[in-house]
Amino acid sequence: MKILNMLLMSVLFAFSVSAQKNISSYATEDLSAAGSDPESVNVSKCQDFTITGDGSSVTWNKAEWIKLVPQGSGNINYETKVKVLYSGTGIYFLFSCEDEKLTTTMKADNLNLWEEDVVEVFLWTSEDFPVYFEYEISPMNYELPIMVPNYKGKFLGWLPWKYDGDRKIVHATSATGGEKKSGGKVSGWIAEFFIPYKLLSPLPQVPPAPGTKWRANMYRIDYDKGASHFAWQKTTGSFHEYNSFGTFVFE
Repeated sequence: MKILNMLLMSVLFAFSVSAQKNISSYATEDLSAAGSDPESVNVSKCQDFTITGDGSSVTWNKAEWIKLVPQGSGNINYETKVKVLYSGTGIYFLFSCEDEKLTTTMKADNLNLWEEDVVEVFLWTSEDFPVYFEYEISPMNYELPIMVPNYKGKFLGWLPWKYDGDRKIVHATSATGGEKKSGGKVSGWIAEFFIPYKLLSPLPQVPPAPGTKWRANMYRIDYDKGASHFAWQKTTGSFHEYNSFGTFVFE
């Protein structure tokens, strides 16, 4: 009987240790998942590089893809993803947009680009100052850069003054699987651009230092089957709901 009790105690002890290990493993997995923050992204620093419009620079290997998700009642679910980097002189973006048709007829800058295929970036550099920068670019490489004062939902965009030289955004686009033209049948399109800090001046916290946090959001609108909207951080209506923006944390 004594031997039997000892064997039983050994089995119970082994089972207890195994269970504790499993519980510890599950707890670690849960904590790891809870520690991730889908509303923020770390932005790595890089040296300045050349914008080509196809994202071919090896420097982009320093950044992870950030997925944009559909919002609202759109009819399509094209893969849309973005990379972000920053340097000592400005901030870089690379959009990759799955597509079938380029809905883009506008042939000039500073038009209502959001009424056709477009990608957009909003940069709100300081939460105590309700002014942010908005940038839009079409597949045909036309742009709309505006500074937006937004007071309790009342907002208006202002075009930049002396928009040239080292204050001008460097941007380029390309198409994949087809020709970059209005109505072109493609498999996707790419937008790559560099926003210099000198254009954002005098917004607060510009340029960012390691540890600086900016609120931001990234969007896409596609018109293959009516307007389909995509966002990094979803809004309930307007893209200008800045309190719904995510956070860039500069490394």
